Amino acid sequence: MRILCVSLNFFPELTGIGKYSGEMVAWLSLQGHELHIVTTPPYYPVWRVSEGYSANAYQIEPLGGSLVYRCPLWVPSLPGGLKRLIHLASFALSSLPIMLRQIFWKPDVVWMVAPAFFCAPGTWLTAKLSGAPAWIHVQDYEVDAAFDLGLLKGKLLRRMVLAVERWMFQRFDVVSTISHRMLERAADKGVAANRLVLFPNWVDISSVRPEMRCDDFRAELGAAPDQVIALYSGNMGGKQGLEILAQAAALLQANLRLLFVFCGNGAGRADLMAQCAGLPNVRFLDLQPLEKLGAMLASADIHLLPQRADAADLVMPSKLTGMLASGRAVVATAHVGTEVARVVEGCGLVVPPENPRAFADAIAALADDAEMRQRYGVAARCYAEENLDKETVLRRFEAELIKLAQKSRSTAAIG
Repeated sequence: MRILCVSLNFFPELTGIGKYSGEMVAWLSLQGHELHIVTTPPYYPVWRVSEGYSANAYQIEPLGGSLVYRCPLWVPSLPGGLKRLIHLASFALSSLPIMLRQIFWKPDVVWMVAPAFFCAPGTWLTAKLSGAPAWIHVQDYEVDAAFDLGLLKGKLLRRMVLAVERWMFQRFDVVSTISHRMLERAADKGVAANRLVLFPNWVDISSVRPEMRCDDFRAELGAAPDQVIALYSGNMGGKQGLEILAQAAALLQANLRLLFVFCGNGAGRADLMAQCAGLPNVRFLDLQPLEKLGAMLASADIHLLPQRADAADLVMPSKLTGMLASGRAVVATAHVGTEVARVVEGCGLVVPPENPRAFADAIAALADDAEMRQRYGVAARCYAEENLDKETVLRRFEAELIKLAQKSRSTAAIG
């Protein structure tokens, strides 16, 4: 089967959308499918194009039996509301001729991931002209998030943009997303139930395991054998509400049993480091390579998952999959009833967003109770094995792709 994929920042060794798209493509290629990927040069999460790639030129890169088309785009060093929109629009424009060129390749399915929703019109047009079904996968409701986080403002503008988004969603043959609550949001946007598919983020449970705990890693951080490490690992951007990490560390700096480790890169890292200046119980790490990720996650005792109140139900953090697979307790900020709260309950403690005292108290409670940490950690690992296993998730996805392509061919034959 021939699959055309449209994705931002496609690169398996990074994080977020690019990582998942990269792993998906590699897995589908091993199953014998042929793929063309229309994407950008890798630039996330540091918002700087990686060495060996260009932001100003088209590049074609072979990847196993697949071809990767990297399109130019503008990458702002400090992404904000208008800058982020221009950034996404630049990829939508530069990728359009490459997508239309794929019409002659005759894909069986055209698949794209949002962000960037700006590419949806071009993706749908390419599918239409190819006679192939179109599938959009929503990792993040970027339009909702842009308004709720204040990146875009204005009631009239919001109504207009959401109307366009709703119209566009209804053009796609399949709309998938990563959580049940996000599927409900898609239904609210007018997507029919028979076109909705759950396609959750996954984790390779063989590469992240509880027994990978590494005492050498802990020693490098200066952690005593009996110290409890509270770890935040992931992108340091605007949606996480990272200031609560610094606030909790400040509230608990007298607790000598606790060491906070903040690992990652992104636009919010400098601010977080400034907020933590002078705190003796905080360590910072750069984003770790994949081969060290499992050991790092398993070397923590508590995982921290901050979310802003206005973003907690618009995203399902990809970093949560690794936290759960590591078999460690999680402290998350989320409102009751959100998808994050539903998943974390039973695997850790959930406190209200933007409440530093409640967040700090939950961390302290887990730090003081090894039995509770162990109980939640076992539950977290069980959840990952039952719901997030990479092989299981991708097998189901492949089956849906094949079913969609077969249905399209049958309809075309009848017509």
